[in-house]
Amino acid sequence: MTPTYFDFEAAFVNTLRCVPMVVRFKLDACGIKLSLRAWSRFSLGTRSRLASMGVAQPDELERYRAFLASAIADVGEPVVTLALPPDPAWAQTERLPEVVATQAQALHQPLDGPRRWHQLDALQRFALVKLTRGGHENENFLPALREFGLVQPAPAPQMAAALPTA
Repeated sequence: MTPTYFDFEAAFVNTLRCVPMVVRFKLDACGIKLSLRAWSRFSLGTRSRLASMGVAQPDELERYRAFLASAIADVGEPVVTLALPPDPAWAQTERLPEVVATQAQALHQPLDGPRRWHQLDALQRFALVKLTRGGHENENFLPALREFGLVQPAPAPQMAAALPTA
């Protein structure tokens, strides 16, 4: 399976130095916490495999969980499990999550979100909810909104008019 990477992740997807959203989505699905320290200790092959493995079916999810737990243990880190929320905000397709609306308002971005939220796929909705959390990652919130078509693209930079030469 070819993993989905977003344009706002372009700075690191070639090396996978950061955990891409597709992997973060799968981590939440299987209920295992992954530290950046453990991720950075994985080989590029392991990182790529974690990005490309499927989790849509119960047997795929179980294989993913087992592979991930083994990879974490192999780099000397503890395997930490997390409780899975029964109804995460990203999974609710009928209404735009308050955290997404609030973050967009803080950036003075009017959203066409209530109508369009249900048209996004699960990974896009997941990414937007994750990007509302504090820290350096939310610098990608606005680029993600633009990439997913929830706000207007950034205006093109204006070219300075050429001065006539004498």
